[in-house]
Amino acid sequence: MDKLFQILLIILSFLSCKSQNSTNKTNMKEHKYTNELINETSPYLLQHAHNPVNWYAWSPETLEKATKENKLLIISIGYAACHWCHVMEHESFEDTTVAKLMNDNFISIKIDGEERPDIDQVYMTAVQILTGRGGWPLNVVALPDGRPIWGGTYFPKNKWMNALQQLADMYKDNPEQLVEYAEGLTGKVKQADLIKTNDEQVEFRSKTLEEIVNKWENSFDYKYGGTVRAPKFPLPNNYEFLLRYAVQNNDNKILKFVELTLNKMAQGGIYDHIGGGFARYSTDSKWHIPHFEKMLYDNAQLVSLYSSAYRLNHNNTYKDIVLETLNFVERELMEDKGNFYSSLDADSEDETGHLEEGTFYVWTKDELKQLLGEDYPLFKEYYNVNSYGKWERGKYVLIKNKTDEEFIEEYNIDNVKLKQKVSEWKKKLFEYRSKRSKPRLDDKTLTSWNALMLKAYVDAYNTFGDKHFLDIALKNAEFILKYQLKEDLSLFHNYKSGKSTINGHLEDYALVIDAFISLYQSTSDEKWLDLSKKLTEYTLLHFFDKESGMFFFTSDEDPEMITRKIETYDGVIPSSNSIIANNLFKLSHYYENKSYKEISRQMLKNIIIQAKSYGSGFSNWLLLYSDFIGEFYEIAIVGDNANEVTKDILAKYIPNKLIASSRVKSTIPLLKDRYIDGKTLIYTCIDGACLLPTEDIEKSLKQININFKR
Repeated sequence: MDKLFQILLIILSFLSCKSQNSTNKTNMKEHKYTNELINETSPYLLQHAHNPVNWYAWSPETLEKATKENKLLIISIGYAACHWCHVMEHESFEDTTVAKLMNDNFISIKIDGEERPDIDQVYMTAVQILTGRGGWPLNVVALPDGRPIWGGTYFPKNKWMNALQQLADMYKDNPEQLVEYAEGLTGKVKQADLIKTNDEQVEFRSKTLEEIVNKWENSFDYKYGGTVRAPKFPLPNNYEFLLRYAVQNNDNKILKFVELTLNKMAQGGIYDHIGGGFARYSTDSKWHIPHFEKMLYDNAQLVSLYSSAYRLNHNNTYKDIVLETLNFVERELMEDKGNFYSSLDADSEDETGHLEEGTFYVWTKDELKQLLGEDYPLFKEYYNVNSYGKWERGKYVLIKNKTDEEFIEEYNIDNVKLKQKVSEWKKKLFEYRSKRSKPRLDDKTLTSWNALMLKAYVDAYNTFGDKHFLDIALKNAEFILKYQLKEDLSLFHNYKSGKSTINGHLEDYALVIDAFISLYQSTSDEKWLDLSKKLTEYTLLHFFDKESGMFFFTSDEDPEMITRKIETYDGVIPSSNSIIANNLFKLSHYYENKSYKEISRQMLKNIIIQAKSYGSGFSNWLLLYSDFIGEFYEIAIVGDNANEVTKDILAKYIPNKLIASSRVKSTIPLLKDRYIDGKTLIYTCIDGACLLPTEDIEKSLKQININFKR
């Protein structure tokens, strides 16, 4: 066993996370090869449908085929906007020599990790155990039954072939040793996410949050915002929590840090100054050079974050960011039915027809001089067409290093004139850029990511009052009801070309419930709150693990894999368990349901020890923790003007509250027996105990204490 482990480590030494070669192969004009992926709907899988590799989709039939032919599995996972996935495809999967090695010795499975995050989680855990890191493309070799043996991320062609040949030879000569190793690795994968029920008494205290933030603060970058590292991910939920923490603890230092981070991201190259919207992350510490793919989930959460911050400080830059980002989403990522697409690729064709990362977004000095004429000198100072903004090969990514106020003062230009010029510059460059070859679109729809964008539109509506945003949110919600919700109240995860084929995961339920609760608060339409409760009951029936008090990522109605994962870590999207726990807390208040609140409390107790050691990875749990300390307000509004009063209150930054409202009599516990004809009354309550009602909004707001520390 030790000798086998040494051999596998040698193979793993081939692992490399970057290639020095640029991809320069265009789409095939003629398809010499066609494999089973031609029957799929995922754009990522269809990209590989004409590889010489005999790819299969993940299915019980594919696993049976591997067992029958006694071949190892190659499980290759990526997504349509993944740059290094494209590189490995061009270098290896389009190569006939590589394909022959794979076809002769393996059953090769291609997986869209966004469609199948359940599978991705399992094999990502295996690779992280093997190598200490993960990423995409994710490539794993497994036994015919799916138990992993070996894996990594991106491999150059020669290293990929050498590793596969060694594994094929080992399976031929000593299959029992690989089986033994797979059993050990699978055991570690199963153990990785085990959550034990915390039966100890846990007191939720503001002091605990203070200790977590003090430790977290050691990683803050007080020059550029974010964390002291590169690459830098936006991680919007981190700043949603830190914003709330700063306000509720009267911590001006943390508040200034959050605002610094939001300002630097808005000024940076990670933000598309010409077309709106954010790239996935920056490769450097100053938010300058983006990894150019644009993901729906990032832009949704950033709209919500900048909306929250605007409600607090009314910074017009944040308003511009929200409006421009939503304009980008509607222009590039929205279908007529009201659903949202998943992403735009990092790569597009350059002037020679070669695929290059970022070529759609970057500029040369000559282009800018020709387009802007006499305005070029001012433009280059505003957007740093200089050493600060230079990328590579004489190309520039636009970035600001001054606020408009600072720029106006330094260059002695009128504020109105500057805004007019910036608007003209953006229009000219947008029109010119639109003629370039556009990044590829991943036009599949994912229920979970759509729910994030639905909530983003609700948040924008609450903040800025533009009914257009609410109309879009309602249109998307109706799309989910019509196409993604089944009669038994289960959800589909995906939608593409009129087809929904994959059962929903916990993230779909969690995020739809959260979005529908938000939609109810903004519309007073009890349909959305009722659906939230029904979907919650479905998750309790099919996802809840009574032993741990947590929720599995997959339903008990899904086919079994080597393990059922429990997702608790808040990453670029908050974990499905943290979202469900937050939902249960809110619904416990709406319906006076003590069971919901106790499940939520127990889930938080189970996770708090981990959260204490690494706040950034559990920020959505810390938002729930914040709800359990201090005072959490139930604001009940009933009467003819309930909608107008609700709108006014939602426009304020009050993180420790929920709203129930109705223009007519209601049976919702928070509203029951509180309607009085001819009046619009506002009740401020804590756990059902209410102060005397008032018709005065300002008086009701004075009844609310936001701070933990008074």
